[in-house]
Amino acid sequence: MFFRQPFWKKAMIKEILYRGKKLEELKDMGYSQLANHLKARARRVLKRGLNDQQKKLLEQVKSAEKGRSKPIKTHCRDMIVLPEMVGHTFHIYSGQKFNPVEINVEMLGRYLGEFVLTRKEVSHKAPGVGATKGTKHASVK
Repeated sequence: MFFRQPFWKKAMIKEILYRGKKLEELKDMGYSQLANHLKARARRVLKRGLNDQQKKLLEQVKSAEKGRSKPIKTHCRDMIVLPEMVGHTFHIYSGQKFNPVEINVEMLGRYLGEFVLTRKEVSHKAPGVGATKGTKHASVK
């Protein structure tokens, strides 16, 4: 017997938009037009221009689109995520090591450094010898 699904339960493919624009539309825009869709801080950075390190990173992204499949390593944590970066894997330096980050549409307009933390979570253990009066009699191993 064949049962039809109600129209509201059909599986729908969610179309990913960023502020009402599709990713292809954002890629076709210039930086000045794209800046109008970003928040104020990112808009200011794009209007003032990118520095040399950020320009070099964009060149690496464009060369990666041509066929280089290796992830892109960078120390440039102050780079704004742009539409041409979506889909690439970046290894962003945290101060100790390079952490992998897969860029998606929801990350547009944010900084790369926001996705890699520089500080570890604090986990306290037992107090050291001499830290309290009770540890004076603790055995030191």
